[in-house]
Amino acid sequence: MKNGFVALCLLISAFCYAQKKLNLDSARDNLDAYIKMRVSLDSNEHPVFYNAGKIYAYEPDKPWKHLFDFEMFNIARAVKMPGDSGYYLLTRELLVYKDPKTGKILDEWVNPWTNEKVEVFHVWNDPVNQIFRYGKFFCEFQKQNGRISLYNDVPLHYPSPLHPAEWPENSRSEWYQGAEMFNFFCHEKDLVNAKVKNVMPVQISWTRFGDFLPWMKMGKRPGNLLYHGRGYKLKSFQDLPAHLKDYVMKNHPEYSKAPQKYSSPNMTSWRYYKKVMEERKKRNTP
Repeated sequence: MKNGFVALCLLISAFCYAQKKLNLDSARDNLDAYIKMRVSLDSNEHPVFYNAGKIYAYEPDKPWKHLFDFEMFNIARAVKMPGDSGYYLLTRELLVYKDPKTGKILDEWVNPWTNEKVEVFHVWNDPVNQIFRYGKFFCEFQKQNGRISLYNDVPLHYPSPLHPAEWPENSRSEWYQGAEMFNFFCHEKDLVNAKVKNVMPVQISWTRFGDFLPWMKMGKRPGNLLYHGRGYKLKSFQDLPAHLKDYVMKNHPEYSKAPQKYSSPNMTSWRYYKKVMEERKKRNTP
């Protein structure tokens, strides 16, 4: 009789665990859900978000220009912080600028405003790390008949690494101002299932609005760039398109894995351009 009672208790316990669901209105459950959607609760996994789209130039009172196509990916892993206080999100990301007519990754580009041929600086951002603490992070969400979207709106305003007085061709302001808008879409049942550590499938829509890029040499010309793309989550680097994997392994093979530990500050297109140009200047200085 005793053994039968114990077996019944274990069965009830297993059933209750299987039925446990995350409450997205709870700050702790919300963060856990975001992490397993964005990456994985297993720190040994390195999921990838792949994204592709178009880049348009905006000028006041003038027609939009389709300047580039792009492909990008972010490879990430999540690591628990000490004391179970949250997560380190450890990532690297690549974005390549492509010719919209041929689809080829660009090395050079003729600026249609200045007719100058310029070197193209692709986005090699390493690291792009974040800290998410329980009680200090909450991802907004919207339920959609069995599907669910989690979204982050990120307005940006911070001192520019490129001061116009020193970089007159590459920067028009002491401040970088822009925005990035993220929308993630997945099945609600997978997101709230406490047993699922890595939610798949997940789709992403991403929009970025910002200044002309430093390597375009636009000076103080008014206008902005609009990036708009869509993509999906992959299990690992190996699931990316072959041409993108080949490009990474030829140039920066470390991008086949997420970073192993947290570091800062994060890399940006502006900081990367400044870093490369200053390194070149040092090499060429007698």
